[in-house]
Amino acid sequence: MSSNKKSEPSGEALREQVRARYAQIAVTGGCCGGPPGGSSCGGRECCSTELGYSAEELARLPPGADLGLGCGHPTGLAELRAGETVLDLGSGAGVDCFLAAEKVGRRGRVIGVDMTPEMLAKARANASSAKATNVEFRLGEIEHLPAADDSVDVVISNCVINLAPDKEPVYREAFRVLRPGGRLAVSDVVATRPISARDRADTSRWASCSSGAIEIAQVRRLLRRAGFTDVVVRPSASASGAPSLREPANLGVVPADIRASKPRA
Repeated sequence: MSSNKKSEPSGEALREQVRARYAQIAVTGGCCGGPPGGSSCGGRECCSTELGYSAEELARLPPGADLGLGCGHPTGLAELRAGETVLDLGSGAGVDCFLAAEKVGRRGRVIGVDMTPEMLAKARANASSAKATNVEFRLGEIEHLPAADDSVDVVISNCVINLAPDKEPVYREAFRVLRPGGRLAVSDVVATRPISARDRADTSRWASCSSGAIEIAQVRRLLRRAGFTDVVVRPSASASGAPSLREPANLGVVPADIRASKPRA
């Protein structure tokens, strides 16, 4: 007797699909760094301006840093200050790291973490070309951050946490590395309705920032369970029209701004 249900893939299978997808993008380019038609942006020259970035911000980036893979503008959401230390979960080619580096200045520091060696190599080459001395990129998984306890002021991320097979350890790790009084500012996608088991089992859809999204109530619950306070999870209308988010929209998945704080000691 056959079943229409697909068995849910293992966390490692999902992780490998995500790693393979973003390794390919690192080599061939994304919305803003590759040939027309080679990305989910439908061949547009660049879709990041539809996510809240200004043309002036993007013009200051090293070539190839913006692959148009985000779903929002976390460096704007974070209200960064000079001298702060920032950690970017899933930093890709470095777009948000370089923007954050401008805001925190020479006394500040930005750390990007990515699990894809090809993407990491691209980000490091971009940092070298831009002579960005206050930015570094580390190989690692966002569920196991290569950073010390209480070592950063702000954790940012852009359309990456939804890709994790299990979101709870990601938020626990973000809480661990933040200093007391530190804050989390994330752009991610959230589900506005339940996603079917069949779609959850589709590793290609998961890797394209679609079927791995969870509902707003679940995001709030995981953040509070990790220890965060002042939790705000709000759908972001400003990014909803971006071409890269059309496929997620078919599943009821929309961009959201996520903010939270680590209590002061």
